[in-house]
Parts: sequence; structure tokens; C-alpha cells
Amino acid sequence: MSRHSIYHSKQEYHDKVKQKLADKQLGANLKSGMDTLKTNRKKLIATRYFDWEGLREEGSKIKQNALRNLDTLLANFEEKATKNGIKVHWASTPDEANEIILKLAVDRQVTTILKGKSMASEEIQLNAYLQEKGIKAVETDLGELIIQLIDEPPVHIVVPAIHKNRNQIGQIFVDKLGSEYVSEPEELNKIARKHLRKEFEGFKMGISGVNFAIANEGALWLVENEGNGRMSTTACDIHVAICGIEKIVESFEDACILDTLLVPSATGATITCYNNIISSPRKEGELDGPKEVHVVMLDNNRSNMLSQPHYWKALSCIRCGTCLNHCPVYDKIGGHAYLSTYPGPIGEVISPQLFGLDNVSPIVNLCSLCNRCNEVCPVKIPLADLIRDLRAEKAHEYEGKIAGYKNTKVNSTEKKIMEGFASFASSGSKWRFAMTMATLAPLAKPVGRMIPILNKWLLNHSFPEMSGNLNSKVKHMKGVIYE
Repeated sequence: MSRHSIYHSKQEYHDKVKQKLADKQLGANLKSGMDTLKTNRKKLIATRYFDWEGLREEGSKIKQNALRNLDTLLANFEEKATKNGIKVHWASTPDEANEIILKLAVDRQVTTILKGKSMASEEIQLNAYLQEKGIKAVETDLGELIIQLIDEPPVHIVVPAIHKNRNQIGQIFVDKLGSEYVSEPEELNKIARKHLRKEFEGFKMGISGVNFAIANEGALWLVENEGNGRMSTTACDIHVAICGIEKIVESFEDACILDTLLVPSATGATITCYNNIISSPRKEGELDGPKEVHVVMLDNNRSNMLSQPHYWKALSCIRCGTCLNHCPVYDKIGGHAYLSTYPGPIGEVISPQLFGLDNVSPIVNLCSLCNRCNEVCPVKIPLADLIRDLRAEKAHEYEGKIAGYKNTKVNSTEKKIMEGFASFASSGSKWRFAMTMATLAPLAKPVGRMIPILNKWLLNHSFPEMSGNLNSKVKHMKGVIYE
């Protein structure tokens, strides 16, 4: 795997979206997976939580208070973690984070590293970096293992291989692991377990992400369902955790509330199978646990996000993925079409700020502004509103300071179209005229694919059907709304 460029042109986005829309198997897999996650979440919230909205409000306050006091909490965390025997490293950029981890491995003569699931490691492209330096990074999460075998990035921030069904996974194991073809989940798990057990034998260094970093205790909280995270952080001599600075919370009580929101939102379950709380290296007399624990605190433009009045709330994200699960765009094209580490609504908000608006500006167009993400986010991040603001940033309508703002090119045609729409939408007479002209829309069907701009829209859309008497509706609008 080689490190990929973070810059992607508008044409690259168009080509990737077109490719994914044409993939019928992908569409079927995504629909099945998304429907299951949404249904499980809905049933659980309806039957097990008497005040889910109150819990969301509490979670939102916890995250926002932590972000408002982030400098103090980070200092407290470093002090307490250091006292506990955990070595805290600070990385402003992905390169700095990668170099810290590489030095830890080289100094200890480590050539193979086993990894639990970590989106932060994907963000800094750690696997590709280590491979360039001659160090093998092995994913131990089942979904991450599957996509590593076929050299793909995660398609989802919680279920990285949800775009593959069990038959496809069976064939991947045949091709990459030399196993016999099976398609039953239990048998597939056996194959993965047998493969990974060999890797776990005698390994020295494990890497994980962090769900919550507890400032008052100097402790790390990791949640998982497979046990690989516990193996990767307990059976090794050196454990390295990669933690975005926004993962800091003040107390275990705060983390418990956030965990209660995270798990149902992510998987539709009440609790994960494993909750790993790491507060120190192995102590004298203990039989297991790492001899060294390191945590790399990653900034990568998060401090800049925190200074932005429009966008700082996006740092409240607890990485549950429910905004992806409910997004009508994501479930048609999948995560790879976003050409970014973080896909879906949350990806559209944080990617321009982490990687630069210049590099990923087309990503903010992958949204219908339906507001579903706002409604389901467990910590009440106004994602659709922030996406709308980012579109304004892209059109240079805000004097923002997000990464890459000044160099982002404005699409003159798009700008003129939106200015025209704004003119019609803010004028009663113009809007009534537009609605009247809409009655002629069916006449454009035969020639629509020959009309510039409209022909591009029709590549992935169909003409809406006009129902009822539109003229009478226009007259009603005139009488009730504008007079």
C-alpha cells in the first residue's frame, strides 16, 4: 500500500461517484447493511431508553464543555498519564505522528506491528508510511483485515468492510489467504482467527486508537467487539495509542454518558463486548499488560477547527457513524466515493478542515441537505448546517480561516446558477413565474440530454413527475403567501 494524495479534482469525484452508482452489488450490500444498522438503532432506542433526547442533550453539553476547556484538560491528562507511567507524545502533523511511531519501533527493533482499529491511523496514513520504512503493519480487526487484504481503505468509520457481503469475503480469503471457499460467518471468523493467531504469537508492539481520554485519571478507554483490541494492547511489550486531541473528556462519568450514546448509535447494541481501560503499563507483580504505554496526541488542524465559530462543534464527534448510516447519499455511493479518510456527513465537515478545502472541496457537494444527520447525531452536531456553511466558504461568501480557503477556486458557472436561484427564491413574482413555467417541464424530457448542464444532472437523476393542477397551486401560493 502506498500513501495516496489528499488532493482530488472535481472530475475525480465525478468519475468515482459514477463508478459507484453503477456498481449494483455495492448498492445491494450497502442497502442491506445500512437498513440493518438503522433498524437496530431505532428499535433499541424505542425499547430501552426512556429519555434518549435528554441523553443527547447531556452528551452535547459534555463534549462542548470539554472543547471549551481543552487546553486545561490536555494539560491535566498529560500530568496524570505521566504520573501513571504513560509516555505522552505531541504531534502537530501526520508526519510528526508517523515519525514518533517509527522511532519507537526502530529503537526497539520492531519489524511487525499489530493494530487494533484506529481511524486516526488511517488519517495519518500510518500503514503506508511504515511500509515505506520496511515495517509491516497488520490489521487485526476483522473488517480492517478484509480491506487490508485487498488494499482498500475503510468504506465506513465503524464497519470498514460493510460494502462486501459474506460471499465476496469468502472469495477474498480464498485468493489472499489460500483457504477453502466458505460463506458462513462462523466459518469466515474461524479462518480470520487462525490467520491472526499466527501474527499474535510473539509480537512486540501493538497500536490502537482511543475512544475517550480521561483527563482526571490520565487513562485511555477503548471500546470494541472482537477482542483483537485487547490482544493488541495487552499481549505486547509496547502499546502505542493514537489519540486525536478532541477525544479528551474530563471524567469517567462523562465518558460513561458518551459511551451510552456511542454504542447504540454505532451498532444498535446497548454495550460493546469489550471495554478496555488502560491507566498504566504493567506493574510489578502483574502477569500481563504492556511494559510500555505511549499515547500520541494528534492535532492535525484540530486546533484551527477549535478557533472557528462555524465549525468547532464538529470536534464533538464520537465516531459512531450513525450520520453515515442515515445518509441517503452515502447509502447510494459508499464511503470510497468521498475520496477521504472520513466519509459521509461528518467527513464532509471535518475533511476540508483536516486536509484543506483546496484538496477536497467537491466533497461538500455530496449532500442533499435533508437534515437526517442533524436529527440522529447523538451529540447534536448541526452537520447539515455546517455543510451549508462550507459550501459558502467554497464560493468565497465567508471570510473563513479554514485550511486552504484562499486558494479554492470558485466555479463561475455554479456561482451564477446559485445567484439566479437566490434571485427567484427571494422574489414572489419571479417564483410564481418559475412555478408556472414548471408545467412545461415534461416537454423537456425528449431533449433533456441535449441541453447543457441539464444533461449532466440527468446522468444520475430522472425528471420528477408533475402531479395535480400546478396552475391552481400557483394561484393558491399567490393568494395565500404573497398577497
